[in-house]
Amino acid sequence: MKPCAFDYVRPADLASALDTLSAGADVRPMAGGQSLVPVLSMRLARPARVMDISRLRELQASVRQGDVLELGAAVTHARIEDGIAASFAQGYLTHVAGGIAYRAVRNRGTVGGSLAHADPIADWPVALLAAGASVVAASAAGRRELPLEDFADGPFSHTLRDDELLASVHLPWRSEATRWAYAKLARKAGEFAQAIAAIVIDRPASYARVAVAGAGGTPMLLPALAERLLRGELRSFDLSQAGQALRDGGAQAGDLHAAAVALRRAVQELS
Repeated sequence: MKPCAFDYVRPADLASALDTLSAGADVRPMAGGQSLVPVLSMRLARPARVMDISRLRELQASVRQGDVLELGAAVTHARIEDGIAASFAQGYLTHVAGGIAYRAVRNRGTVGGSLAHADPIADWPVALLAAGASVVAASAAGRRELPLEDFADGPFSHTLRDDELLASVHLPWRSEATRWAYAKLARKAGEFAQAIAAIVIDRPASYARVAVAGAGGTPMLLPALAERLLRGELRSFDLSQAGQALRDGGAQAGDLHAAAVALRRAVQELS
């Protein structure tokens, strides 16, 4: 199929992009287009305008400001894979980015686009959830920051208003003692995952998070398991324990067996 007709606009700067959104027209922002273009082609989305934000300088940031790493929404997977944030959590983001689809996709796909698409089994939503990320939503009226766990409110659904644009991602800086594990189940490299488990532990900061994708509508946190890992209580962790941890965390849908396998592998990586 081919997309329905739409107007294509490319604003010169972020302020112009936000003005376009505030005008009330049916506008869909597009950065890399790796998610939006297929949706347009299948006519699952029929916007009046597609607004290309891929070249906006304000969305290309990759800077550490004090204890926060800021990633602009239009930063590509490939730039992260190539090391722009290699020092964060001992290469955690670099590892995650390098496992997303194929290099051609990573060259154009963006971290903000992935979060805004809100695919419940995509890499960045679960990986950044484990890292304690928040997102900054910008509009012509101002900005607001919200934790990533409050951003997606269902599969392919988020809490951005129609006049807002996901501008950046903020990650609390992690110490050099940080350990992490990332386990993804897919039939072969580059394909969509069946389940993902991500763990980030920063003991000097008393921080631990376990996030799992594939066990429900959105990636879920397992705080009880994270607390046990932080205290170093788990000496063994089998598949039945992984399944119980998911059920204790409220998992009721999805491929629970695949999610349990991914979770077991992630915990074993840290043991």
